[in-house]
Amino acid sequence: MTYNVLIMYAVAVVLVLVLAGALMLLRLASSRISERQVYAYRMTGIMLAAAGVVLGMSATAMWQWSMPT
Repeated sequence: MTYNVLIMYAVAVVLVLVLAGALMLLRLASSRISERQVYAYRMTGIMLAAAGVVLGMSATAMWQWSMPT
């Protein structure tokens, strides 16, 4: 596994766990947010989670392509 692949996995983990998980879900737990904010946080969380999944798949593909055949 090369450093490029490790970096891509690290970016994917940061996007999914830190940004989408912690910030959005903690903000949704507040009772003082409006319906518009709930919608915006859910959409942003979904987009960040999708970006993390795509980066994870790209890192896996890069890892497989970098293996000697």
